[in-house]
Amino acid sequence: MQIIFKRGIPGFESLKNFKIDEIKDNEKFKVMSSLDEEVSFVVVSPFDFYSEYELNLDNETMKDLEVKDSKDVLILNIITLGETLEKSTINLKAPIVININNNLAKQYIIQYDTYDTKHPLIRREKNVSNY
Repeated sequence: MQIIFKRGIPGFESLKNFKIDEIKDNEKFKVMSSLDEEVSFVVVSPFDFYSEYELNLDNETMKDLEVKDSKDVLILNIITLGETLEKSTINLKAPIVININNNLAKQYIIQYDTYDTKHPLIRREKNVSNY
């Protein structure tokens, strides 16, 4: 899947064109790679790790991405890889929001303090044998 960030990603504003690829033998993790430069991010669906994750997109974001139905939105979050999965973190504060109908994307920064940029990817109480 190829996606377009009209304004780039915060910190990478010049990078607008990306592709998302599956990682072989792992359905949870994906790689989001820039088509403009050699930059890539590991991304996941937040709901695979934090089933209670909630996101209320504002009208401006819905309009920017030309979203007509919330069912057309794909949410991915960037992972910061540590030495192990247990030391890796997920950025729940700034999800990547994608309109799957037109492939427009935006990194949406949540304004309320519910989430941080560095939540543990693997919670201690979770069984990690499936990762």
